[in-house]
Amino acid sequence: MRNAALVLGLIGGTLAMVVGFFVYGYTVFIDWFGEIPDLAYQVDNPELLRSVAFLSPLLAIAGGAMARARALWGGGLMLLAAAGLLYAFGFGVFTMFPIAFCGLGGVLAIAAGQPDEEKAHF
Repeated sequence: MRNAALVLGLIGGTLAMVVGFFVYGYTVFIDWFGEIPDLAYQVDNPELLRSVAFLSPLLAIAGGAMARARALWGGGLMLLAAAGLLYAFGFGVFTMFPIAFCGLGGVLAIAAGQPDEEKAHF
């Protein structure tokens, strides 16, 4: 299960990075060139979207990379990435797979069962 969590975290983070590039680019484009009536408007909270577009892929990839050595921490990071993506971008055509991969990877990492090592997680 840890290997599956690792792969799902890396793939989900990569897909989230692609979504993040477009979201960040769109908000910067509208800031730079202005709104286009009846075509392109600025979102309500561009700073939130930019922050999540940067942090969620980072958390997902880091969580996936940690899933084999520290499953609890890695799973928590992947679930945090999935929650951030869902909160900021919503569940849609382009976000369903990053959210699902990060969420499933986080659940699998946490459900890995046996303790990582004889050390505490914190």
